[in-house]
Amino acid sequence: MVQRRQLIQAGLAAALPLASSGVQAAEPDVATQLRQGGVVVAFRHALAPGTFDPPGFRVDDCGTQRNLNDEGRAQARAIGRWFQARGLQPARVRSSPWCRCLDTARLAFGQADVWPALGSPRGALETTNAAHLRELRTALTAATQQRGRFEVWVTHMFVLSALADTNTDSGEGLLLRAEGSTVRVLARLRVA
Repeated sequence: MVQRRQLIQAGLAAALPLASSGVQAAEPDVATQLRQGGVVVAFRHALAPGTFDPPGFRVDDCGTQRNLNDEGRAQARAIGRWFQARGLQPARVRSSPWCRCLDTARLAFGQADVWPALGSPRGALETTNAAHLRELRTALTAATQQRGRFEVWVTHMFVLSALADTNTDSGEGLLLRAEGSTVRVLARLRVA
């Protein structure tokens, strides 16, 4: 716990392991796991105040969506600095087509491939489309087999919840690996 507090106070990323029975395990070295590869870091987009997009929003028009604020843009840049400071370069950066996700990815990593499967669920029910969820799991399985490389995905809270069965904060990353048909969360990455 002291090490976590020191990392946060130093303004560095804190890798938060999943707790079981209220007992916290030793913090994993996220940078080492990324270098070993076979993982995906799936980020919830950086801070975009509010909840849901306004009525009549369009994915192709950022002016109709909820977008990053100054704090969110700073958060995205901090994510990029964390990776740069450790010499970590993702093999691929993929993003939801929503502007807040694209902006997070581009501010952090300079570029991103638009991937509709990472898009926020649409409609009255906030559940990830089953076809998209299958696509994400298939891609995670493929990424898991790629030792020595990792991918970054930038998406939404609802997508991460459906994929990894956990909630995330704005700008928080989940270090994911496929284990058979299970999605395993190896660590959480929060950049202070």
